[in-house]
Amino acid sequence: MATAGAPTPELPGHDAPETAYVDEEIVACDGGIGALGHPRVFLNMEGKGFVDCPYCDKRFILNEGAGGGGH
Repeated sequence: MATAGAPTPELPGHDAPETAYVDEEIVACDGGIGALGHPRVFLNMEGKGFVDCPYCDKRFILNEGAGGGGH
């Protein structure tokens, strides 16, 4: 599990329980705990470079230089 660095204007501070670095702007989150997780949701960064899951607060950060094209 990676952690986010210091907050910047582009990436505001967030006490995320988990942070994932990804290569696409559209990601799916299901809580990652099998049956104890949450419904699968698809999250769109909408050009911000990050998105937080509304269920579990996991933060997804777009890797530097990633295409960000999604599906």
